[in-house]
Amino acid sequence: MSGPGRPAVIFCEPRIGSIRIAALTLLDRMVVACHRAGCGPIRIVCDGELPSLKRANALAIPTEVQAAAPAVSEPTLVADCRMLVQAADVRATIAKQGRLLDRNGEALPLGLVPSLSGDLEGALKPLPGFRAEGVAGCVSDCASARRFEKLLWNSLVSSSDGVVDKYFNRPLGRFLSKVLVHTPVTPNQVTIVSMLFGLAGAYFFALGNYPAGILGALLLQLSALVDCVDGDIARIAFKESPFGKWLDIGLDQVVHVAVFAAIAIGLARQGTDAPVLWLGLSAVAGALASFAVVVRGQLRANKQADPRLEKFIDAASTRDFTVLVFLLACFAKLEWFLWLTAISVHVFWFTALWLQLPKSSQARSSIRPAA
Repeated sequence: MSGPGRPAVIFCEPRIGSIRIAALTLLDRMVVACHRAGCGPIRIVCDGELPSLKRANALAIPTEVQAAAPAVSEPTLVADCRMLVQAADVRATIAKQGRLLDRNGEALPLGLVPSLSGDLEGALKPLPGFRAEGVAGCVSDCASARRFEKLLWNSLVSSSDGVVDKYFNRPLGRFLSKVLVHTPVTPNQVTIVSMLFGLAGAYFFALGNYPAGILGALLLQLSALVDCVDGDIARIAFKESPFGKWLDIGLDQVVHVAVFAAIAIGLARQGTDAPVLWLGLSAVAGALASFAVVVRGQLRANKQADPRLEKFIDAASTRDFTVLVFLLACFAKLEWFLWLTAISVHVFWFTALWLQLPKSSQARSSIRPAA
């Protein structure tokens, strides 16, 4: 956020504000959530030792700390730091000019008040309430913190998650995510490790023998599992960045190109009758074209988000194909994967490009001349 936004006042009781959820204090999470919702200046009312603001300080979020509640005469977001809330619900609270309720309809200590001159609850009581969409509730002790932390982890899903991600990669990867979030390891470092596993898998595919193909498929699956971890850490620890997003997209394509080429080389070494080198070349060319089309869609100036394009890309970019590779490697039928990929990648990039065209151009291209 650049420049001042909606002022915010956060009331902090040090003992509660110091409780940690996924390595960050409740106060730290509240400050970052308010900042991401467009709040500023952010004032913290704390009569005691201020809990850690590790992430807020790393993001250079300016805060003011004072011992007593300020008197404000303009619409102000007020909150108690014992709340766990996500930025989207803070943003909705400001837009609706009301008070947040949890999913059971219980009033929460967060709302947009027209003025503030007394206690928090007194200022919030007259406000209309609305239910939270994300994880929201009050933490009172370590037991409730663990419950809300579990809810927060479970809320971390991606629109591009396929069946394998939902039921295998993400549940298993989450064990690693929960360990790494307490370490200095960054999401970008995890992304690079995921790529290295994928490239190791490509190396074994290229050897062209059955055991190496199985090992290559297992390493590719491990790469997909680790690829879920970087996003989990980034979102739960507020470490998302444009660079990290592009690094993840770019290195995914490096792995795909390497695996497609390696499978073709390995099959050629086995002496198969299928035109595997040509199929591999087609798959690599299609993967590069797909990457270019997706980047074009992301970088188009003044583009309007097209839900059709987003849904199509999400559906086509799942990691489910890694299980197919493993199964085909087990049955020594990796050439089937090459045939499928060599055709489907071109269908993908052509369709994605067509969906990026202005709707008027799409309509003209769909009109066929009369016979």
